Amino acid sequence: MRNGLRTWLCVALGLGMAACSGPANESQGTAGEKSGAEAQTTPAGDAGAVARDWHSGLRVDDLIREGERHFRALYQLTNGGENAEAYFSWDGTRLILQVTPRDGGCDQIFVMPTQGGSMTRLSNGEGRCTCAYFLPGDQKILYSSTYETSIECPPKPDYSRGYVWPIYASYEIYVANADGSDPRNATHSPGYDAEATIGADGTVVFTSTRDGDLDIYTMQTDGSDVRRLTDEPGYDGGPFFSPDGQLICYRAAHPTDEAELADYRSLLADGLIRPGKLDIRVMNRDGSNKRRLTDNGAANFGPYFHPSGTKVIFASNMEDPRGRNFDLYMVDLDGKELERITYEDTFDGFPMYSPDAKYLVFASNRGSEREGETNIFLAEWVD
Repeated sequence: MRNGLRTWLCVALGLGMAACSGPANESQGTAGEKSGAEAQTTPAGDAGAVARDWHSGLRVDDLIREGERHFRALYQLTNGGENAEAYFSWDGTRLILQVTPRDGGCDQIFVMPTQGGSMTRLSNGEGRCTCAYFLPGDQKILYSSTYETSIECPPKPDYSRGYVWPIYASYEIYVANADGSDPRNATHSPGYDAEATIGADGTVVFTSTRDGDLDIYTMQTDGSDVRRLTDEPGYDGGPFFSPDGQLICYRAAHPTDEAELADYRSLLADGLIRPGKLDIRVMNRDGSNKRRLTDNGAANFGPYFHPSGTKVIFASNMEDPRGRNFDLYMVDLDGKELERITYEDTFDGFPMYSPDAKYLVFASNRGSEREGETNIFLAEWVD
């Protein structure tokens, strides 16, 4: 559900399915081959941007848009291909992320220094991977992969029924050493298990179809003590714990009439979901006191708690009537105070604050050499 970034962006940006169906024409090479100190002369494709000798961690304040008052400085960490869901280690020194290079293939899991530098692949290069996160203590990681079912990329979804996300039943959650070695199953159940993150106490929160619907669960890293937190018909996913571990924010799509519910269930039976309308929600860590923070008919996703624990930052296309442009927004926990954070005219998403609350990492199309490419940016944050 966090996978399918290429398709999401191609459709959201109106590039058409042909642009989403295959790799770009020029090879980037493996991400780990690019040194952070290796400069590349790269004219930015962004209107008004200037050509620059790019290197990982380059300061790019010219890509801060008018109105982005929370960004004191901006640094570009990747350049080219699809890079997304970059999440901090608990000590704040590393980022773990999923990457598809320009020459295509499936998303794999990489790690890189927070301030920029070389990326190292942690997953085994087989199947498709998504949703990577450090365990507390930073000695282990968890992520989801399809490699046990097939070393090949899973098939693309059928778009004859409109824009849909694939729900690969072959996804399982793995825990591995921080260098990627010795991956072991945390889940081994029929159906989709993915979208896993973890709280400071070591509790994993994730999305699964194990009970026939897309719901949120918690468990321990060895797969024990599984508890179901949501049970309304529809999709619940993308969960994250609050800083104190007492709340969980997530995204959800709950059909409101019989026709929508029938469409949802029909798609889910075929391993698909339609993500056009998603709302941000929050609940207690035991699943109680669920409440809705957005109700705008838009696609709201990628929520993460502000370090204060009193607000949630997320991505949305709520201000674009065509639904193509995603920006970052922040809302308080009663859903009343909404603030727009970014003003990019293409895509911003997948935000996360650093443990010391000094930085925000996010994925963006801003300044990309090629239309639709997604890179990782690090912003110095000012409240």
